[in-house]
Amino acid sequence: MTRPFTGVGTALVTPFTSSGELDETAVRRLGRRQIDAGIHFLVPCGTTGENPTLTDAERVRMVEILADEAAGLTPILAGAGGYDTKEVMLLAGRMKKAGATGLLSVTPYYNKPTPEGLYLHYKAVAESTDLPIIVYNVPGRAGVNVEPKTLARIATLPNIIGVKEASGNISQMTEICQLLPEDFIVLSGDDAITLPLMAIGGRGVISVASNEIPAQMVELVTAAARGDFAAARAVHNRMLPLMQINFVEANPVPVKSAMAMMGLLAEVYRLPMCPPSDGSKEKIRRVLKDLQLLAPAYAQ
Repeated sequence: MTRPFTGVGTALVTPFTSSGELDETAVRRLGRRQIDAGIHFLVPCGTTGENPTLTDAERVRMVEILADEAAGLTPILAGAGGYDTKEVMLLAGRMKKAGATGLLSVTPYYNKPTPEGLYLHYKAVAESTDLPIIVYNVPGRAGVNVEPKTLARIATLPNIIGVKEASGNISQMTEICQLLPEDFIVLSGDDAITLPLMAIGGRGVISVASNEIPAQMVELVTAAARGDFAAARAVHNRMLPLMQINFVEANPVPVKSAMAMMGLLAEVYRLPMCPPSDGSKEKIRRVLKDLQLLAPAYAQ
């Protein structure tokens, strides 16, 4: 886990105040909690961070706060993606000035570019910055899949260094690990698939669950990286109910609800995200109780 952007990167939630503003104090507190737990890198302003509802100023401020807290010791992979290539290029520049040391760039969503369009998009973004870029492939949300051959072509661009693979397709992930160079970083985009992906050559995860359990996710990934799959399986099996309950409703609703029950933040969302149903909340509470993660006020 000595190379930047391998290991566990936390896809940070964005905390809001009761009035719906960016909670800068909570951003700093949550960032410090992650760093103290030994997280390998931080990933603000992604899907889990409710990126579509953040302003550019808020995205930049989020990165500035975390860069200050990390003090150059913990890499920051800032979300900088979208369906307008020129806007992504501008945002990439802003993120670098704010202190990002790398970019996580989701495939253009909704407009469904062809493989050629995907290549030209990432080529333009890569040429606009000298920051390393990790491609974020999430076809379930973006509506387009980065096929392994397309990814191999994108990976010839000098500063495209890896992929966050959230296709859920183990066969595709296996093909990527076989087709791409050994130094190309393949990260899981799903906590529950981290262990099998690492068994076939993956290098870690960009994690939702590490918002709640950073130390345990670090333990899982470092065990797998050293080949101790028995130890990794033990953590995986113990924490699997949490990994699953985090998606009982659309991410990041469950993880923010869980973090509120852990006493880590105020449960505030921006529309169209809203609190989970009472039934989902009770399921989340039961999982947290079983794992002894509940704050005392929720433990009864």
